Amino acid sequence: MNANRIVAHPSGARSERVHAAVLTATQELLDEGGYPAATVDAISQRSGVSKATIYKHWPSRTAVAAKAFGQLMAGELPLPDTGSTRQDLIEQVCRVSAFYASARGNVFAQLLAACVDDEAGAAYFREYFLTGRREAITTLWQRALGRGDVSAALHIDDVIDLLFGPLIFRRLTGHYDLTEPHARRLAETALDGLLTQ
Repeated sequence: MNANRIVAHPSGARSERVHAAVLTATQELLDEGGYPAATVDAISQRSGVSKATIYKHWPSRTAVAAKAFGQLMAGELPLPDTGSTRQDLIEQVCRVSAFYASARGNVFAQLLAACVDDEAGAAYFREYFLTGRREAITTLWQRALGRGDVSAALHIDDVIDLLFGPLIFRRLTGHYDLTEPHARRLAETALDGLLTQ
């Protein structure tokens, strides 16, 4: 199995019920005690699904937690729409910073750390959490392109990493507080070099 790709879980009505029960149990455990609480034993006990069945659907504990967390966060962090590219991007950086400083930001950091030693889990983390976040920022960037506020020569992946990568670094190292004034200053510094006006 290629650890860098997602493998389809068993299908059918029973499998879908099992899948939903496991993800719901995992979300509850993540909210209650973070990644350390979301063991396969605890997920199995909470969901009523056997450990063997859980491993039929996911390659690892990290993969289960990553998918559950991604679904949990899917409706969070709505995109700002102030009418100004600069203000939209600054506001989004501030919102993401506040997320990383929250209890769910702790779960994010725990999952990210777990992915270092779990390639299969890392693939799920990218697919079910990071991809959605990056697509949202791409929407903001497309608006900016439509307004003529940014150069089409800039690559969106580089822009995302410039704006949001420092927040992840700050979250993981703890060397700088994740406060709104710090996030705002970071965004303004980056945008001074990115925006055309």
